[in-house]
Amino acid sequence: MEMLQLLERLVNIDSSSYTKQGIDEIGAILKGKFEELDFLVKKMKQQKFGNHLVIQHRDAKSPHILVIGHMDTVFPEGTARKRPFKMEGTRAYGPGVVDMKGSLVQLLYAILCMKQTGQSGYKHIQIILNSDEEIGSPSSAALILEKAKNMKYALVLEPARPDGSIVTARRGVGQFKVEVVGRAAHSGIEPEKGQSAIEELAHKIIAFHKLTDLHQGIGLNVGIIEGGSAVNTVAPRASALVDVRFSNKDQVEFILKQMKSICAKTFVPGTKTSLSGKVDRPPMEKTEQTIGLLEIIRQSGDEMGLTITDTSTGGGSDASFPSELGVATIDGLGPIGDCAHSDDEYLEIESLFDRTLLLATVLQKLSQID
Repeated sequence: MEMLQLLERLVNIDSSSYTKQGIDEIGAILKGKFEELDFLVKKMKQQKFGNHLVIQHRDAKSPHILVIGHMDTVFPEGTARKRPFKMEGTRAYGPGVVDMKGSLVQLLYAILCMKQTGQSGYKHIQIILNSDEEIGSPSSAALILEKAKNMKYALVLEPARPDGSIVTARRGVGQFKVEVVGRAAHSGIEPEKGQSAIEELAHKIIAFHKLTDLHQGIGLNVGIIEGGSAVNTVAPRASALVDVRFSNKDQVEFILKQMKSICAKTFVPGTKTSLSGKVDRPPMEKTEQTIGLLEIIRQSGDEMGLTITDTSTGGGSDASFPSELGVATIDGLGPIGDCAHSDDEYLEIESLFDRTLLLATVLQKLSQID
């Protein structure tokens, strides 16, 4: 089966967000495949990260459907050699097999399916394949926003949930750093002369975590802490990285105000605290436009005998960018799988074929809506 052969080829290429050579190798393969289908592929060259690809058919005029995928994974160089692509029973395994190399194959063959069946919906789409989604899209966010502003629909090919659900809402994501400066002193001889940055940071960590409100979709997690210079020294410095999640744009101002207030309060006299960072991705909210797009996808599923359900998730993706602009956006349209970002990541093989046909059907329907 050609689709699985291409999937194996892509999975066996290391393409972490920082492995430019591997991402560009994948980009070159896909560029050739799309050009065989009469698509024009524009390479957006990057110095630090892999090159992004902007793809549309040579006969496309003012496409109104944006399809977004990414070529990078979270796995370091050498992973593909250690555990290459394999199939066992109904599943395929390998680094990035479902997040989202399966989706790259799905997209290519959905277009091929449309061409082979005499449909022309592919002339109404524009595709962005970026290289840095897994690290917050630092070099591609502006590109996505630029291309999305004139679109009516955005389809994002992150994998479907394990139960097959597609994604209609995502929480926004922010990354922040808290740095505390204290004063060093010998902890045995003259501890009273010290000002512990670690103690100060500990108070602030507890306060940050108290801001979490799962009912409201607000989450703060201090994931990494560093500090101190020696076990017998009062810590002169300490820092923490804070992951912030939120469900709607109105919550951002509240969260930032609370974080600044916590950082402004001093628990250990003499210490000083600074806060830096920003919101990387806005939330993807379930709007009326999204609901309308969801209904079209459900109708397409019904025609194939597939029941399409939807869900929300706390993870971020590039779907947040077109959604922020008011574009009707649906995510999770890739194949079904689970355990992404782990050694156990898998893809349900049958879903690769089903979701390819579903994507082709949806693209054709959307192309006919003026």
